Amino acid sequence: MKIGLYFGSFNPIHIGHLIIANHCVENENLDEVWFVVSPQNPFKQEHQLLNAQLRLNMVRLAIENTDKLKASNIEFNLPKPSFTINTLIYLEEKYPKHQFEIILGSDGFQNIEKWKNNKYIIDKYNFIVYERPGFQIPENIKANFKITNSPQIIISSTHIRELIKKNKSIQFLVPDLVKENIENNGLYK
Repeated sequence: MKIGLYFGSFNPIHIGHLIIANHCVENENLDEVWFVVSPQNPFKQEHQLLNAQLRLNMVRLAIENTDKLKASNIEFNLPKPSFTINTLIYLEEKYPKHQFEIILGSDGFQNIEKWKNNKYIIDKYNFIVYERPGFQIPENIKANFKITNSPQIIISSTHIRELIKKNKSIQFLVPDLVKENIENNGLYK
């Protein structure tokens, strides 16, 4: 199987994430897209993150009626912070018959040379890159990548968290089940 790995904190997952994942699975010759929930992204401060299990649960709620989108807790049992190289090596060993491609935004792609063991990742994996406003796709990175023409929805998890703290509506920014989960459990207050 050809799997698109969509790494992220998903703090919380929102419709922008879902649109990109669905676009990639439908248009980029992928069998599935796995949302790889990162317990601790090395580029983010831990105190800003909701508990990883709660974030994973929201991803599961967001995709519960889909066949080709999956939630993955693969990084939960790997060393923290969650370095992509560790996850990829683990996945190669666990699923030797799968082919993995990495889905990421142009903002993340600009920083790929800062990733741990980036040369190995760049040499071995294909990337599906979606454009993020304000972040051009660098031409100097010698990686196998394809620019996917996914719809651009300018939504951020940071903005959603700010709205919640201000008691503003997040309706239509996240799936209804995710919204209910956030409200019923007082998350991000």
